[in-house]
Amino acid sequence: MLNLIHLRVLAAVARHGSVTEAARELHYTQPSVSHHLSRLEAATGVKLVQRVGRGIRLTPEGRLLANRATEIVGRVDAATNELAAQIGLRAGRVRLAANASTLSTIVPKAAAALDQAHPGLELILIERHPVEALQMLRGGEIDVALIFRYAGAPVEEEDGGFRLVHVGDDPIYLISGRPDDSIANHRHSAWIGGCERCQNELITLCRHEGFVPRIASLSDDMVVVQALVAAGKGVATLPGLALQAHRRPDIHATELTGFTRRLYAATYGDPPDPPASIALVQAIQDSAR
Repeated sequence: MLNLIHLRVLAAVARHGSVTEAARELHYTQPSVSHHLSRLEAATGVKLVQRVGRGIRLTPEGRLLANRATEIVGRVDAATNELAAQIGLRAGRVRLAANASTLSTIVPKAAAALDQAHPGLELILIERHPVEALQMLRGGEIDVALIFRYAGAPVEEEDGGFRLVHVGDDPIYLISGRPDDSIANHRHSAWIGGCERCQNELITLCRHEGFVPRIASLSDDMVVVQALVAAGKGVATLPGLALQAHRRPDIHATELTGFTRRLYAATYGDPPDPPASIALVQAIQDSAR
């Protein structure tokens, strides 16, 4: 019989790749973590971890069970929070993952509104790229993911069990060293790219002007991107929220008409969402307006 405590220990070991770090997170001793792993191996009848030098690694069977354990533990924690929230949002917690530009603009206002409306509700914030945020959401590690999609891109998450609420639209800007610029002026320039999806969108924008951009540098950090542009190391595109969060006085931003990012609050599982998640999504919508 699988034990929730044993599964929680395995999930922590998989997350950290270390008995020591798992023990620290769970407030257990190292021998206690090792004991729980041994009991879990006895219960399943398979080897879950292997010694590698001074550390450990999961066996394929261990990795399979750890992935399920993460989801199970996340669902149990979420259910506990839902019950607490059901009594009037006077207690419990809600966990949100978002990328840097939304976490530094929309989310703080939403967090303040949530605190005022439900002071007993704990809001936990985690910075993650949308792809990682959705993985955490599916695994039960968070309750809401604030993500973006470029206009015209398919919203494939709706087919994966995710439910999306449109929060707002975020314009895209060309970041360069001169005012009233255009992408067409930079067919021979070096470009600063970001995440894979951002790079794909950049390539799409440039192809509209008849060329493929030469991506010379990579960074998802809005501060780094603007610093590189200011130093003459290339041009880039950034969303409006990133410019709200940080704007250098020595760069120029030209809005690209017709190109936007769509912002969504994503939840996962069968509806309805827990009251705490509903309250958070509503606060995000209000903040984005």
